[in-house]
Amino acid sequence: MTELEQYIKSYFGIVAIDDLKTIVTLFKTTTIKRGEFLLKSGKYCNKLSFVQSGLLRMFATIDDKEVTQWISTNGYFATDLSSFIFEKPSRWTIQALVDTELYSITKEDYKKIGNFVPKWNELEKLFLVRCFTILEDRVFSHLSMTAEERYNLFFENNKELFNQVPLHYIASMLGMTPETFSRIRKKQLL
Repeated sequence: MTELEQYIKSYFGIVAIDDLKTIVTLFKTTTIKRGEFLLKSGKYCNKLSFVQSGLLRMFATIDDKEVTQWISTNGYFATDLSSFIFEKPSRWTIQALVDTELYSITKEDYKKIGNFVPKWNELEKLFLVRCFTILEDRVFSHLSMTAEERYNLFFENNKELFNQVPLHYIASMLGMTPETFSRIRKKQLL
């Protein structure tokens, strides 16, 4: 099973082998260089991408301040789902932090999947529920955990990012100032 097939199974659930092969043929491999954009805010998102290798940062600029919403790593998807599904301008910018290889499907090809895969409506629903559940978990952690608890949870699940990504991006994603992040980090390193 290819890496892309594994990604699709992990996000969309149990997919018949023939259906999986059909879906995979609709994805194209692309590379974006460090600093280049997959998407800019205000534009329409016309791709759903999975990161094969590299790092993508999803962020918004608010009052001359960048707020990191997510950092996509190997095996995670990158898109503005609201823009992609509802065809409205994106509020997010997605930028490569390093040279990044992607598997991408266009909105046009995504819409065609239902013509080839009989269970597509069910699979797509599972995908959207998974996305919603991840979002619920993030909201819950922001509402119920202290900054230190959020830091510890993120660190335990993403240790490698602390050496690959500017730390102020991680601080922003965790909903804390760089100063708070630095104080917690220093405490953890003692």
